[in-house]
Amino acid sequence: MEPEEPRELREPGPGAETAAAPRWEEAKTFYDNLTSKKKPKSPKPQNAVTIAVSSRALFRMDEEQRIYMEQGVEEYVRYQLEHENEPFSPGPISSPIQALEAVNKRLRELYPESEDLFDIVLVTNNHAQVGVRLINSINHYDLFIERFCMTGGNSPICYLKAYHTNLYLSADAEKVQEAIDEGIAAATIFSPSRDVAVSQSQLRVAFDGDAVLFSDESERIVKAHGLDSFFEHEKAHENKPLAQGPLKGFLEALGRLQKKFYSKGLRLECPIRTYLVTARSAASSGARALKTLRSWGLETDEALFLAGAPKGPLLEKIRPHIFFDDQMFHVAGAQEMGTVAAHVPYGVAQTPRRTTPTKQAPSAQ
Repeated sequence: MEPEEPRELREPGPGAETAAAPRWEEAKTFYDNLTSKKKPKSPKPQNAVTIAVSSRALFRMDEEQRIYMEQGVEEYVRYQLEHENEPFSPGPISSPIQALEAVNKRLRELYPESEDLFDIVLVTNNHAQVGVRLINSINHYDLFIERFCMTGGNSPICYLKAYHTNLYLSADAEKVQEAIDEGIAAATIFSPSRDVAVSQSQLRVAFDGDAVLFSDESERIVKAHGLDSFFEHEKAHENKPLAQGPLKGFLEALGRLQKKFYSKGLRLECPIRTYLVTARSAASSGARALKTLRSWGLETDEALFLAGAPKGPLLEKIRPHIFFDDQMFHVAGAQEMGTVAAHVPYGVAQTPRRTTPTKQAPSAQ
């Protein structure tokens, strides 16, 4: 079973789950218009931008998890087998996956022989017998997910590098922490508190800066010495790039795909758009962030410096498919505005880890 979400993170309202299915059905109709009946060939793992997703990030499995906790694993498996022809309801990353597929469609049109594409891998600690229901659900929504990893109750984290994973998204905070500790970009997914329409033709990804794209160096100074010392430190080190954070590699992978559109003269029509959404102040500490990205040969399409103001209202305007932040306060604010929020458990801002793990259901991944 997954750890309980913090109380400050609101669960979707009573109508959210019922609204999710029509939303995905609408996206499914859109996807039908993008693809032929014959599915395209999967790219080789070493060439693709691979995003590994857990079953609970992809689908809602609350009832199944309740059965496991109350009645045990045998009843859980029996229930899954009895309901394997009933598709799961869509989970929080339904919209991001639809946007990824739209990007792949454009890339295949421009570069028919290229394997520089997004590839989705389902990574779950479910028993293999549950795989039939997962496959049926994926086919029901016409999702292009061909690679599976089902570990029968064991942690799947040890397989992520073998799958050439660029990003791991899960609803299980402990598994995400395992991945981060292994040097893999990862984040815990939280469902938005309300339904907000997002683009179906342009993938929009928003990142916090410190402890997400960058290291937590600056946050450590704030925590130890206060804001005034932080501003002095940033000014003195403006031309010294920050060390990389856990998601720097994923931004780099997105940039690689963006450049394929730029080389065709499609910068303004690029179906991938990235955002830096940071609590830093532009005048006193923004230059170092931008110069760090430049030193890496990277950029974001937009950079928003909020000087400590809440991020939620800006995210409501951007309407990203996913927003990454290391602080739960900002994750909660994103949820409130209808954004799929992803918590990156890295850096000095994190609360101490639990020493006693909770019991996990096979569906926790």
